[in-house]
Amino acid sequence: MSPLRARSAWLPAAIVGGLAATMLVIAGCGGGGGGSTTEAQKTVGAGEGKLNIICWAGYCEDGTTTKGVDWVTPFEKQTGCQVNVKVDGTSDQMVDDMRSGQYDGVSASGNATAKLVAGGDVAPVNTDLVPNYQTIFADLKNQPYNTFDGVNYGIPHGRGADLLMWRTDKVHPAPTSWSVILDPNQAKKYAGHISAYDDPIYIADAAVYLKAHDPSLGITDPYELDSKQFDAAVNLLKQQHPYVGDYWSDFTKQINLFTNGDDQVGTTWQYQYFTLKANKVPVAAPGASTGFVPTEGATGWSDTWMIAKNAAHPNCMYKWMNYVTSAPVQAQIMQWFGEAPAQSKACDPTTVTTADKELGLPADPQFCDEYHAADPSFWKRVYYWKVPVSDCGDSRGNVCKDYNDWAAAWTQIKG
Repeated sequence: MSPLRARSAWLPAAIVGGLAATMLVIAGCGGGGGGSTTEAQKTVGAGEGKLNIICWAGYCEDGTTTKGVDWVTPFEKQTGCQVNVKVDGTSDQMVDDMRSGQYDGVSASGNATAKLVAGGDVAPVNTDLVPNYQTIFADLKNQPYNTFDGVNYGIPHGRGADLLMWRTDKVHPAPTSWSVILDPNQAKKYAGHISAYDDPIYIADAAVYLKAHDPSLGITDPYELDSKQFDAAVNLLKQQHPYVGDYWSDFTKQINLFTNGDDQVGTTWQYQYFTLKANKVPVAAPGASTGFVPTEGATGWSDTWMIAKNAAHPNCMYKWMNYVTSAPVQAQIMQWFGEAPAQSKACDPTTVTTADKELGLPADPQFCDEYHAADPSFWKRVYYWKVPVSDCGDSRGNVCKDYNDWAAAWTQIKG
């Protein structure tokens, strides 16, 4: 377990993350982009003096929210690119803002990247122009959420897993499986006190569980579900519904409910977990030996820096992508935010300890080990968010349920 991270100040109450129910569908896209025909930039020249970017909270800190937590100002001094940050709370917002034409780039999660590529909103990225790309962890490169039809559309930023969390004074014995909230026979023990993520993408969590507990369904990818697989996942969540006390999207609400004991067990993010631990609320997650992920694995995210197709300040954006993936900056961002870095050199113990000191955090040279940053086998158990489409990506063809189906089913699940 890493030392506690006191990060409660940096996230505004409106941040909710994840997929919104209004998300558009790339029906039949099947992972291939094709919407953008712009070629990747060939060279990087002098900066244009300005950069407009869209970020998840905590990714682009400039010292305004928390004194001393600032990696934007050094970039501005180094490059002359004055940064204007737009903090968005959902992937939907990020897509909409990128389509406004006002921004040069975005830190997009896997549930937005395919939409941006298919919509022609982003340009391919020339990784040769981002020297720090060379030492990004190999298993983050050329993935379905950042590479489309063999063309690279982004630079990996970081990754994290969704957690199972429980009140240690309320839940016994300590669970190691999602069964505690997804097996109806176990879930009923905590009726009214289960916390579940309020988003259609939560159907994938049920699919991950069924992949392990009902092999006859043949689930290989929890986002590529045919009718039989999809119906099984939906039915499982319908069985869970009577026992759910709270469907959360506002993390502050979940923190409050776990604090007062109304929520006792459920799915969460690292942020809530570490905040509650810092506030001395008796919560736990599966142990360090499993990376805090239940035995079946978990859903999660891997974020990608993407550049707008018609970026007004492309040179500054390329400079930013290289800077934000440098080892010192990655060590700061990832420890502040609470996720595994994409940059392998960010895991050097001296780099990590220096970042801790600069951020005022407890020294934690084992941070990367605790977050399994360099453990590909661990990340094979994490299913990164992506937009469900009708193309199953295999011999089944276009018979999988797309996001419209997921959104409609989620409405039925919640009743």
